[in-house]
Amino acid sequence: MKKLLLLITICFSLSVQSQIIECSELFFSEYIEGYGQNKALEIYNPTNATIDLSTYQIERYSNGNTTSLLGGITTLSGMLAPGDVFVVTNGDTDQQGQFGYIDPALYMLADFTEPNGAYPTPLHMNGNDAMVLMNGSVIADVIGRVGEDPGVCWTDNVPSGCVSGTDPPGFNPGTWYTTGQTLIRKTNVKYGDNDALDMFNPSLEWDSLPPIDWSNLGSHNCDCNPSSDLKELNKDISYVLYPNPAKKKDIISVSSKTLIKKIDVFNILGEKIITTTKNTISNNTLSIGTYIIEITFQDSRRVANKVIIE
Repeated sequence: MKKLLLLITICFSLSVQSQIIECSELFFSEYIEGYGQNKALEIYNPTNATIDLSTYQIERYSNGNTTSLLGGITTLSGMLAPGDVFVVTNGDTDQQGQFGYIDPALYMLADFTEPNGAYPTPLHMNGNDAMVLMNGSVIADVIGRVGEDPGVCWTDNVPSGCVSGTDPPGFNPGTWYTTGQTLIRKTNVKYGDNDALDMFNPSLEWDSLPPIDWSNLGSHNCDCNPSSDLKELNKDISYVLYPNPAKKKDIISVSSKTLIKKIDVFNILGEKIITTTKNTISNNTLSIGTYIIEITFQDSRRVANKVIIE
């Protein structure tokens, strides 16, 4: 009866949909669970469209809880270009903070950081917390298993249920994955796990690296988009955007044989800050940072490109 009630509670709090179509929905592409508050999640866009992140949120189901009230919820914002990634990190930079702090080098890799000093938030995760990416009320991806406390972490040991910390002395609990590790989604994974209740065997879809290895954070290789170059995703549209990166006061130029209808510039919060029908953009009003330029052509096709202002 208790197990039945648990499943009913989870099903009411999480909406599970049928199988996601390949390359049609965002999913987690990297997971970092390191010492202190060196925590990060990378979200990948396998589609051929720019995605508005305002409908997405990350939820943490801590220590086997069936709700995210104790784990925290972070609502995302911004525009994510096709083939690109969005990096979220813990925001605790105070070296005297109660829960430790994040390495500045990792912090600087973020597209979005959680509020400094806020607790609880999803990026206060440890290895026994299920992490869920939601699109509205629908699950896009899950790391771990909601409602299950695996003890120390989830492992690759199927006989133990892929959990550790609950086995008798002398029993090999398997390789640790979700504690003290960097996990990278395998390139052949084309959609997330939208079943919050299935057994989580991380070895099936994730490769493991040491927790201080952040060399892959900020990009992802996936069979959905063999090239990580945003312009290569639109080979039928030839255009040149220059310079990129650009300096303050540079004029950014877009050249294409296809007639350009308009160019929109979005900041990292997803706010449209420039619209022009010209093929040049003056960045006098732009602050240093990262922006998404979306180009709409006269034939209604659109492409998106990341632009960095230094």
